[in-house]
Amino acid sequence: TEVCDMDSSIFNNPAFSGMSPEKLQFLMSFAQKDKPTSMKDVMPFLMANMKQAKEQQLDFTKPEIQIICDLLCKNLPKEERERVQKVMSLLSLNIPN
Repeated sequence: TEVCDMDSSIFNNPAFSGMSPEKLQFLMSFAQKDKPTSMKDVMPFLMANMKQAKEQQLDFTKPEIQIICDLLCKNLPKEERERVQKVMSLLSLNIPN
């Protein structure tokens, strides 16, 4: 489908070149999930997925977080997409590149 094609193009990002199989599997699974379509649903969705990543002992770099943000935001209206991107940038302040 068209949506899968768009998601798979994200995986051509250079951030994936040295990624562990576990992290890649997590991101592929994340890409296939139904994403929230409103801001009020984004944070619970994001927090649940971050908890899952933490349980799997996965840490993400800033470029990888940007990919997660892109996946999360693609179905949101522009205004809400910008709000999510601000939150994601705040979440990644303490993370090395």
